Amino acid sequence: MYQFARDDDELTAVRAAYHRVSERLAKVPGMLGNELLRQPHDPGSLVVVSRWASMAAFQEWEAGPRHRDDTAPLRPYRDTRTGTPFAVYQVDAAY
Repeated sequence: MYQFARDDDELTAVRAAYHRVSERLAKVPGMLGNELLRQPHDPGSLVVVSRWASMAAFQEWEAGPRHRDDTAPLRPYRDTRTGTPFAVYQVDAAY
């Protein structure tokens, strides 16, 4: 989760960084897509959600040498108030 935008200029910077990262990730095998989500009641609170073909595809990218470079533009905006900079979820049920 990211506590990105403290003002309109920072929101613009986050969106630009998100698009740079997304262009890089579009070329990663197994990456199905991602979204930048904004909380309606707290417009400065944003989350990037990515979808992967499999947990193995995600883990291979995460363990690889490009992971850090791919996500570097968003790193300055991470919410450092939490114990971990991101979370991994798997679908437990769906309709």
